[in-house]
Amino acid sequence: MQERFWQAIVANDAAYDGTFYYAVATTGIFCRPSCKSRLPKREHVRIFHHREAAIAESYRPCKRCRPDGIRLPDEAWVAEMKAHIEERFAEPLSLATLSEHFYASTYHLQRTFKRIAGVTPLMYIQEIRLAAAKKLLITTDMPVQVIGSQVGMSNAAHFATLFQKKTGLTPTEFRQQPVH
Repeated sequence: MQERFWQAIVANDAAYDGTFYYAVATTGIFCRPSCKSRLPKREHVRIFHHREAAIAESYRPCKRCRPDGIRLPDEAWVAEMKAHIEERFAEPLSLATLSEHFYASTYHLQRTFKRIAGVTPLMYIQEIRLAAAKKLLITTDMPVQVIGSQVGMSNAAHFATLFQKKTGLTPTEFRQQPVH
């Protein structure tokens, strides 16, 4: 591999995008030189001058830099984000972790999500967590603090405050209501 290609990869140099693509033998993925993914070991890198050549050798395009030029429509992308949030709402999710997972800047992800979903990613995460908390409050006898932790809000005071702000009731008052 020529030193200039390696230096372009190390520097994430967008000036080389379209000039060459690099594939990583250990992952089976190929990228643009500007890709912000973790720097591979030099000995695992192969250089291709055309993306078709990388595909022909069974390398898959990177989901972060999309060297194949294919980008999901915004609606499908936001639907994937919503599904990810719905599956992992109990985990520590933030705009930064979503941005890293979905290969976008926090600004672009936030703006696109809000335009398509009508709410910010944080608001959506809160909605999902509160819906799960309501279900647990109604269907279990778990302590409120445990329910908060189970839905991804380990700070009990924050959980109770947010719950009351969004529902008008404390978690205990919500649980004691006769009809839900």
